[in-house]
Amino acid sequence: MYTFETKVRVRYAETDQMGYVYYGNYATFYEVGRVELFRSLGFSYKALEESGIMLPVMELHSRFLKPARYDEEITVKVYLKEKPSVKIRFDYDLFNQGGELLNSGSTTLVFVDMKRNKPCMAPRDFMERVQTHFD
Repeated sequence: MYTFETKVRVRYAETDQMGYVYYGNYATFYEVGRVELFRSLGFSYKALEESGIMLPVMELHSRFLKPARYDEEITVKVYLKEKPSVKIRFDYDLFNQGGELLNSGSTTLVFVDMKRNKPCMAPRDFMERVQTHFD
């Protein structure tokens, strides 16, 4: 298993009339976590796309426990619990500054060969970087 943490600060534009983070913005927080997890492994979405592979989301689940509010710093904890193959699943826990769990979720993405527009295995160099966390 591989775990990574990053932080995001809630911007005013991400809140609703009640002052809570609008529910649709949690997907963006998940994306920030995924992108930074990739970067922590020495890999990037940009490099992946430049190599001809895209990663569309095929599933998203989210459970809202407590509201996040404007100007709070949120810790996004991302977990890779299973070794990727054609699909890669990310699990998330979001915490406020007091360490309270606000949200849990998951996304499943699929590696797609952009030329053929068909699912494909995760790139070898990516798998080599991830492999050490699953031995």
